[in-house]
Amino acid sequence: MSLIITDECINCDVCEPECPNEAITQGEEIYEINLDKCTECVGHYDEPQCQIVCPVECIPHDEANVESHESLVIKYEKLTGKSFAG
Repeated sequence: MSLIITDECINCDVCEPECPNEAITQGEEIYEINLDKCTECVGHYDEPQCQIVCPVECIPHDEANVESHESLVIKYEKLTGKSFAG
């Protein structure tokens, strides 16, 4: 599944630098995740780093944008130009 930042976001700025794909950016009111760049850290880490560092736990899986592990691997490979080694 994709991740989404909910309106509970307090704009604390800790998630953006943790994203290895630069998928998190400041939106008009809260941070946003670009679904085309988010791999849920597949290929980089075992867990989504933004979820780990978020102090208010406002980054759940987005039930409206379900992605399989395989599709996240393909996205990782396209974004990085590297083969998935996990």
